Amino acid sequence: MTSRFGIFAAALGVLASTAAGYVYWNWPTAPAASAKFTMAAAAERKVLYYRDPSGTPSWSATPKNDAKGRAFLPVYDDAEPTFDPPAKPAVAQSARKILFYRNPMGLPDTSPVPKKDSMGMDYIPVYEGEAQEQGGTIKLSVERIQRSGVRTEPARSLVLTQPVRAVGAVAIDERRLTVVSMRSEGYVEDLFVDTTGQTVRKGEHLFRVYSPDIQQALADLLVVSGRGQSGPTLAQSSLNGTMRRLRNLGVPEERIQELRESGVNPRTIDWPSPASGTIISKRIINGQRISAGDELYRIADLSQVWVIADVAEGDLADVKPGTRAIVTFRAYMGEPVEGVVTFIYPEMRAETRTARVRIEVPNPDGRLKTDMYADVLFQVEGSRIPVTAVPTSAIIDSGTRQVVLVAKGEGRFEPRSVKLGRRGEGQVEIVEGVMNGEEVVTSATFLIDAESNLQTALKAFTQPGPAK
Repeated sequence: MTSRFGIFAAALGVLASTAAGYVYWNWPTAPAASAKFTMAAAAERKVLYYRDPSGTPSWSATPKNDAKGRAFLPVYDDAEPTFDPPAKPAVAQSARKILFYRNPMGLPDTSPVPKKDSMGMDYIPVYEGEAQEQGGTIKLSVERIQRSGVRTEPARSLVLTQPVRAVGAVAIDERRLTVVSMRSEGYVEDLFVDTTGQTVRKGEHLFRVYSPDIQQALADLLVVSGRGQSGPTLAQSSLNGTMRRLRNLGVPEERIQELRESGVNPRTIDWPSPASGTIISKRIINGQRISAGDELYRIADLSQVWVIADVAEGDLADVKPGTRAIVTFRAYMGEPVEGVVTFIYPEMRAETRTARVRIEVPNPDGRLKTDMYADVLFQVEGSRIPVTAVPTSAIIDSGTRQVVLVAKGEGRFEPRSVKLGRRGEGQVEIVEGVMNGEEVVTSATFLIDAESNLQTALKAFTQPGPAK
């Protein structure tokens, strides 16, 4: 009995010591062990950089404080934000059926298996949900539409006005040119206007000339007027014939009247200017012998000038005589001048495919010079009738065919041929093909067009051939 009690007591002692050891190792020291583990895990995290505690875009590669003394916060490698798109679930991706792989550069080249192009770029998979529908409609996934930046706008009813722009140069008004010449032979004895560019007025003396023919005609006038040799006065018909001869020789009328009143016939005549203006050409010198018909001076009235503008062939239909134009000269950029179209020349320039348009511009102060460059803006008065119009960026022009992409909703787009009309202010008229209110694609049109061409080529490739 005593031995059994001893064995039981020893067993209780072993159990008590075991329990005490468990309590010692697990209860009193558990918080310290957990803290050591957390510190070790934090030490293994890598600090990429330190950011400003206030959230402003300021970073540092080493620990530092901001202006208020606050420490910059560490950013660890496992907390670095990423800009990559979230990965799609593998289950959802695998559930979609890949129809084919298309060329990443948009070329009409497809492959039934994954491959790379000549530049090493992977071909892009085309899934079943993105296949082309019946009737030519293209269907794209929402993700692809968002990545491509596709935007749409409705076709609207607008009044289109398109100003026509052209470049031109100043020219002399040909109707305001005057040539000074004599109708008889003579000799220049003095010059009163001897420089090119000099301004003259009508009636101002240009040069002094001796002409034998004119002197003979003036002497005859004295005879028939009864102021020459003694004798009876000739008939009135002789007087009229002599006066007509002087006028045919271009003798100034004032000189004829002066001779009839005074009866004196000076040897020379001071030749007057027939018009007011600027001497643009001088071909006379002192002592020169003059032949009948020689051009001595050329006088231009520059109070009004022409601007000859080169208008493109495509804009010529909008410019008509009477169209107002705003002309800006390169020398006076801040002072535009208003003019009016008076004539459109009948020939086209084959080299530039432009037509010359004449614009009359006032030049009262004479500051506009010949051949001065000008920018012309024609105030075209287009039709005030509203038309169906879409943005110019919505048009896909192949040169022989114009197409717009009409959004049908739910990622579906329909390529539709259109007939274009007038253009203006970034819009183009749709004569046929699109109705008001229909949504058309205005950006990333080339991406959808490339997708349409690829899927059309694939459809033609996969169609079964004729039965043999």
